[in-house]
Amino acid sequence: MNYIISVFALVAVIATNPVRSEEHETKKVCVDVMKDGKPVKDAKGVTKQNCKTVREHKKLEVTK
Repeated sequence: MNYIISVFALVAVIATNPVRSEEHETKKVCVDVMKDGKPVKDAKGVTKQNCKTVREHKKLEVTK
């Protein structure tokens, strides 16, 4: 009985997690931190930034 349940759970996990055939390229995107419309600067005078790593999506070309 436990074997049947474990096989069913394994099949469910495999079915819900598709294998990615191609990896997406990642890009680091930084945005200046703003307060009252002015950029926030640290003690050295450098503008603070919020940076995130995002995936780049390839757009498909459509022809009619």
